[in-house]
Amino acid sequence: QVQLVESGGGLVQAGGSLRRSCVASGIIFSRTGMGWYRQAPGKQRDLVASISSGGDTTYAGSVQGRFTISRDNAKNTVYLQMSSLKPEDTAVYYCCVVFGPNTFRGWGQGTRVTVSS
Repeated sequence: QVQLVESGGGLVQAGGSLRRSCVASGIIFSRTGMGWYRQAPGKQRDLVASISSGGDTTYAGSVQGRFTISRDNAKNTVYLQMSSLKPEDTAVYYCCVVFGPNTFRGWGQGTRVTVSS
């Protein structure tokens, strides 16, 4: 049974930073691609960052240069460092397993990130 337990997030002013963490269980973490996606009200899901089992990273253009994804295989944990946040980054963010290009699934509860202007 896959479990993704997320922490971090909350309310921040524009230009600020937040760090999200996600602890995974039920998967062979070191062999699994991981990522973060977000969903804003009325919009589709958007995969913002992913990291392969080998550590290769991919970012959506909207967050390139501002967000950093990383992983610690010893702790079964994936992180998302969000910097220079903008009001348009406001959304519910979810940790997910990435199976392939734009193919992902979240088992976490999601956490709202609100960026005030």
